[in-house]
Amino acid sequence: MAVRDRRLIATALLVRYPQTMKTADEPVDLRRTLRMACNPYALVFGLGAFLYVATESAVYVFGPIYFGEYRGPLILLATYGVTAFFILRAAGRFVGAWMMGRLEWSRVMAIFSLAILLCFTGSVLMGVQGAVILLPLSGLFMSVIYPTLNSKGISCFQKSEHGAVAGVILFFTCSGAALGPLSMGVLADRFGHPKYGFTLATGFAALLFIGLLYNWLRQPTRTLLASLDEREYGVPLASGRA
Repeated sequence: MAVRDRRLIATALLVRYPQTMKTADEPVDLRRTLRMACNPYALVFGLGAFLYVATESAVYVFGPIYFGEYRGPLILLATYGVTAFFILRAAGRFVGAWMMGRLEWSRVMAIFSLAILLCFTGSVLMGVQGAVILLPLSGLFMSVIYPTLNSKGISCFQKSEHGAVAGVILFFTCSGAALGPLSMGVLADRFGHPKYGFTLATGFAALLFIGLLYNWLRQPTRTLLASLDEREYGVPLASGRA
């Protein structure tokens, strides 16, 4: 065994890890999940998941139709616009992880949601000429939003309630994936152009940004998350980062 490996093992043995505080398990059933749906924290994080998914789905559901109208030098990008979106979304996980390690999570969420809003706004105002660049680019900023919303939403509750709140957030997630594209399609059909569907998606992105901006400026969950870190995992309040 190399010296470096022995040092790593010794370091791992000496590090003090947070201890998991055991709590009484409670059965997860439909009635308990429905009660959880009335909790304001579950509702707010669920609504955030709805807005994010409704915004994201606009790109891969209606993007190919919108890009199909493009005529110009970036025809290759227009052809593979959705592919570029997913590639940039995957790359965005590294960018998001780098920023999360240096900035407070709510600030990163506000910055990234603003970038998404600007991409969608430009796609509507500039038409397909701008959308062919801006819509794929929005994937770079999307990757960090949903995992963080889901994680922080679940973390607002004690461990025995994680299953119930995860079900509530999942319900809003599925609703966003179903109702978002449906409402955009209705609007696009009504006015005869997919741009109007993206106008609605821009509204979803604007509401998401407003919510995350408020979360950054007012920090409504900071105390709750810190207290649960101490209660559930034994992390001292002074060192817990909300």
